[in-house]
Amino acid sequence: MTVSENATIHRVNHEIKHRRLNVLRVTDLTPRMRRITLGGPELQGFASVGSDDHVKLMFACSAEEQAVLDNLDFSRDGLRPTMREYTPRRIDLAGGEMDIDFVLHGDGPASTWAAQAQVGQVLNIAGPRASLVVPDIFDSYLLIGDETAIPAIARRLEELPAGRKVVAVIEIEDAQEQQPLASAAQVEVIWVQRQQQDLLEVVKDLPLPSGQLYTWVALEKSLMRKTKRLLIDDKGVKEDLIKAAAYWHLDPHDE
Repeated sequence: MTVSENATIHRVNHEIKHRRLNVLRVTDLTPRMRRITLGGPELQGFASVGSDDHVKLMFACSAEEQAVLDNLDFSRDGLRPTMREYTPRRIDLAGGEMDIDFVLHGDGPASTWAAQAQVGQVLNIAGPRASLVVPDIFDSYLLIGDETAIPAIARRLEELPAGRKVVAVIEIEDAQEQQPLASAAQVEVIWVQRQQQDLLEVVKDLPLPSGQLYTWVALEKSLMRKTKRLLIDDKGVKEDLIKAAAYWHLDPHDE
């Protein structure tokens, strides 16, 4: 397949808007993954055209941060609420809903909030600032991530048409964390249980799908770097056709 000059990977910027949304439903997908369905009139106009877009979720970890959130006033001495970035799993503007999936890992403001979330509560969000649009110009896709990347991987799979080949390598805690992933494409999902297998070894032994390949990696920062280097140096993946992102840091001081 030849990549058309008129159909290339490109960035779309969005006007950043703060939205106060209501919790409509809380659904446990697996023992460690919880879906929060949000909605409300302020969802109208929301735009997310990239499968791995991020929105900022805002949490109050002090009375001062709660005051900022209540008034959406970020002008006072640079005070900001605590923020975390998440991928919208599903957006249904006609139905007035958006799903965000949380890994319940027992630590951090987002996971703590999701663990106690109830219908009627409020969550403030902002963004996305921009979308990286990957048009349907590739024969095959290699998607590598852990639980935090499942929403983005699932969105990508749902967007792909028949005739595309996809290999998805997903690191999870155990077999209970496997989720059904729908796609019209020809998809092979390799679930890697971190207590039993080594993700790097799995990727090292992995036959790459044929044709023009786009590769996407989202993992813990140090593991992401190792995986990217393995793909480029050992597997021959083209560096300009790979997107690699650190979705979280094992060491919070590793910036």
